[in-house]
Amino acid sequence: MKRFSLIRFCLVLGLSFWLSFLATPKAWAMGGKQPPLAEPAPEFVLPTNTGDGEISLTDYRGQWVVLYFYPQDFTSGCTIEARRFQQDLAKYEERNTQILGVSVDDVDSHADFCDSEGLKFPLLADTDGSVSKAYGSWLGAMSLRHTYLIDPQGVLRATFLGVRPSIHSQEVLARLDELIQEPSS
Repeated sequence: MKRFSLIRFCLVLGLSFWLSFLATPKAWAMGGKQPPLAEPAPEFVLPTNTGDGEISLTDYRGQWVVLYFYPQDFTSGCTIEARRFQQDLAKYEERNTQILGVSVDDVDSHADFCDSEGLKFPLLADTDGSVSKAYGSWLGAMSLRHTYLIDPQGVLRATFLGVRPSIHSQEVLARLDELIQEPSS
């Protein structure tokens, strides 16, 4: 009888936890709390393999920004995703949009990855995960595959979680076109 009561207690406790978790109005996803839409995107300054060696979000005021987080250079999904963004780079440029990739890999790894894949957009080295954490895209020791669309005023306009690398760039372009067409953009 005691065993049945203990099991029942554990089930009720577990169910209560999940119901309260699901009922919370916070925007949580795997990786942490997501930054709110229609508010300024979290600022950052990170080392990069391009230009003067450092990039901040404010460097791109006046442009749209595709800020995409990915787990690691040279892995299959990350390579496919980067290639697709590179294939569509001219379309992004036509829309006054800068692509920025972020992972925990260091600047040297990013430089090798860009050389290997012919990438013409910056990759940022978030080696301590601080920016990934600020964007709710951190899982233990790596960035998760999340993407954020930031408007020319620095406001977060769209979030993509758990993306499929092979079609993701097309999804981002489609959403970007919708946002550009909105009167408030």
